[in-house]
Amino acid sequence: MKLKTLVLLSLFMLSPAHAAMNHSRMMMDEKGMIMNANPDKLPSDCPKISENVDITIRAGHKHALKFAGKMFAFDQQEWNVKPCAKINITFINDDQIRHQVMVHGLPGYLYPDGMVHLELYGEGQLQASFIVPSQKKTYLVHCELAQHAEKGMKAQLKVDGGNGDLPSIPGISAAVNADSYSVDWTPSTWATLAFFVLLGFAIPLVIIINAASIKVRATKVWATLQTRWKRKVE
Repeated sequence: MKLKTLVLLSLFMLSPAHAAMNHSRMMMDEKGMIMNANPDKLPSDCPKISENVDITIRAGHKHALKFAGKMFAFDQQEWNVKPCAKINITFINDDQIRHQVMVHGLPGYLYPDGMVHLELYGEGQLQASFIVPSQKKTYLVHCELAQHAEKGMKAQLKVDGGNGDLPSIPGISAAVNADSYSVDWTPSTWATLAFFVLLGFAIPLVIIINAASIKVRATKVWATLQTRWKRKVE
């Protein structure tokens, strides 16, 4: 009986139904997850879809290289669409670690918790669609994994030009709390600074004072090398 149960369980674990689960508004497999995609249900203030917009969003470490002090980023930091637009996202993860694209602030009657969520556990690609309301608004787009947004993975989606820029969007807006690298000026820190300042003055001074003797020694060394080279040639 136990052997039969184990065999049935193994077949279930290997079945396509287990490999790719679809629980209402969540689709998940071994590569990633999509939550709250909405390709066809119109927001209550939209009589019809105004436009279809295809957006490719790449995520990864290499996209943060253009921003000083950042570790992760999307390849773009801002998108503009019309009211009631249907947005078709192709999400590409260029890293071997988890990244997400989350769009926040959407109406809760269509999008549970007000968000659309695409997540890849490593390098790969996902596609999902959603429809924005007609409201003139700026939506937050970010990765919600710990410290990823803080390290640069933030962007914004503007509908009808948006209602302003969100804070801390790399390359667009200033941080709410700018990074600070202040020095803790303890007595030992001051002593270390003074030592290296004096050393910076002392080394050139010693070279200047001993310039003549250094030149003589260098000349002798050069002459010795020339003599040895001539003996080897002969």
